[in-house]
Amino acid sequence: MPGIGQAAGEQLVGTLQTSRSGPIDGVQMTVTTPDGARIGQVDTDAQGRWEVDLPGPGQYVVTLNSDDLPDGVVLAGEDSRTVTVEEGRRQAVVIGLSDGSRDGGGGSVRAVQLLVDGIRFGLLIAMCAVGLSLIFGTTGLTNFAHGELVTIGAVVAWYINVDGGVPLVPAALIAMLVGAAVGALNELVLWRPLRRRGTGLIAALVVSIGLSLLLRYLIQLFYGGRSNPYQGVGGGRAVDYGLFRLTNADLTSIVVSVVVLVLVAVMLQRTKIGKAMRAVADNRDLAASSGIDVNRVILVVWMMGGALAALGGVLLGLSDQVQWDMGFRLLLLMFAGVTLGGLGTAYGALVGSLVVGVFVQMSTLVIPNDVKYVGGLLLLIVILIIRPQGILGSRVRVG
Repeated sequence: MPGIGQAAGEQLVGTLQTSRSGPIDGVQMTVTTPDGARIGQVDTDAQGRWEVDLPGPGQYVVTLNSDDLPDGVVLAGEDSRTVTVEEGRRQAVVIGLSDGSRDGGGGSVRAVQLLVDGIRFGLLIAMCAVGLSLIFGTTGLTNFAHGELVTIGAVVAWYINVDGGVPLVPAALIAMLVGAAVGALNELVLWRPLRRRGTGLIAALVVSIGLSLLLRYLIQLFYGGRSNPYQGVGGGRAVDYGLFRLTNADLTSIVVSVVVLVLVAVMLQRTKIGKAMRAVADNRDLAASSGIDVNRVILVVWMMGGALAALGGVLLGLSDQVQWDMGFRLLLLMFAGVTLGGLGTAYGALVGSLVVGVFVQMSTLVIPNDVKYVGGLLLLIVILIIRPQGILGSRVRVG
């Protein structure tokens, strides 16, 4: 619009795609003010993405031209959305589309699809939660900053992949190294000195909450509020496997998660450091009296937890794109999986995370998709009432 200065940073962005059609290009998106003044009009690109620069923060109306949608794809709701954009923010806009893949073929087929989606989501939660569980088991710390390790992994991989032009696989490996380094820095600079000072667990919990806030907003400061995909990794079309459909990115996420979690299990069972981790988690004083270097074991746990969280963030970014608060939004589900499986046990975190992931996705058969995470937390409450120690946890006598 002539005469209106462009403020730096404010944008509306979005991606149009469905599991069956893949990215949808050539769809006209129009942005106006609530009183009808046009701000901008663009068509989606080959990746289904679109963006419109805004004159400043405020309310805007985004309208999709439904006549441009391909055959078989229809609107799942209204063709427009009213959004509020804050200063300096790139606001993502979601307009629901349906290609019939979710509801087609009867309830049993949809249940199978949701089961597969739940297993994929549960494996992602488990990838991130194993380190959280081991940290609690070896130090007793409930680390609220663990979600930021997930975000750091995704953001580092994005910068290396997009700005550096490095393929995603080596970018993910570098992100894991960065995650391990951040985990080691946490232990050496902050938590080990606090343990030496005899800091109580409640005080440490408060410190972890403060660290979480600090890291989260530092990430937002450097990365911004935008939501971006990786380069060279499109959404892609879903492949039909009979009763369910998966994109290549989702299948890759499942395979990588299973392989890594199996390797972690083998490491815990077969290697010397793995046995030392389990010994420290079971009884730290007894492990120390047996000649185990407890501080060294805890450092390795922090490094492994940081690397696994970073890898989980990269895999989460494949499906949900990279966002500055993605780890924080996953944090409660990680805690639910760890607590449900049994606090301090790596295998409990795996089992609990799978249960939470499947239950969250399957619950959309009876509740709206927008509140599906609430179902996972309600499951946690019910299980803890019946079995307070969790699924694989052992009873502890108090007093």
